[in-house]
Order: sequence, then structure tokens, then C-alpha cells
Amino acid sequence: MRIYLIGYMGCGKSTLGRRLSEFMDLQFIDMDHYIEMRNHKTIPQIFAEEGESEFRKKERKALDELSEFTDTVIATGGGAPCFFDNIDVMNKTGKTIYLNINPAILAERLLKSKTERPLIKGKSKEELIAFIDDTLKKRNQFYKQAKYEITQPDIDLQLVKEMIL
Repeated sequence: MRIYLIGYMGCGKSTLGRRLSEFMDLQFIDMDHYIEMRNHKTIPQIFAEEGESEFRKKERKALDELSEFTDTVIATGGGAPCFFDNIDVMNKTGKTIYLNINPAILAERLLKSKTERPLIKGKSKEELIAFIDDTLKKRNQFYKQAKYEITQPDIDLQLVKEMIL
């Protein structure tokens, strides 16, 4: 079994992924960490040195590799489903779950986050909410192709397991 968690940055893909993988006795992989290990650079370094388009190519290569892993929960990067035919690859090779969390909750989480996120650096709360709304309008056409959707930030793991099995 291969489960892809998709959704906007800060929606809880990595947190849910770790919990779900432990609960279902599967391995957990954070795609961004996988890319960093493979490239010996952080995501912000890749963005700064090579630009977003090169990062997206590296992200696609990582997806191709990860789509061969078995018994895995994969937390994708927020933009991963939105480039190339990535969402199709995810849907063909596993079960996709969209974590559809309210933009105000996302903004709160991102403002408190210690993780450096190149796409939102330096934005105020109001700017961040507007940016999230705008980005979600563009990305939802991809996110909504997921096989399953979760809208509750703290969903019970048993419910997730039952949903995908």
C-alpha cells in the first residue's frame, strides 16, 4: 500500500503522515526531506540557487522514485500534485488524501512554524491569508483530484484507515 498525503503547506501532511504510518505499521517518507537528502541541499537552498522550475524537476524525480516504494505513507510537498502529471502518477500508484484545511488555520500554523518556506517568506498575516486563498484557487483543480478528502484538522486515525481500506 502506498498513501500520498497532499494539500497546502502547513495543513498537517507530515504530522498526520507520521501518526498514520505508525498506526498502520507503514514506513513514513516526507518528500521534501527526501529531496533534501538526495540533493544535499535544503529546499530553500535549491529555490535560491536553482529556481522553482529546477526544484519542480527534482520533485518529479523524487516522485518517480517514491512511487516504487511499498507499504509507505508519503507526505508530499504542497505544490507537488500541481506540476507535470504528478497527481495522475500519485492516483495511479497509490491512494491520495487531500488535507483540505481552512486558510485561516493554515495561516496561523505557518506563522508559528519554524520551517523556512521560500514561497511565503516575509508576509504579514493578512498578506499570508490572501496568498493562501489565491494559491488554493489555482491548486484546488489538482488537489480535488485526490481519491479522498479530509477537512477536519484533527481526524481520528481509525477513520482515516477505514476510509482508505
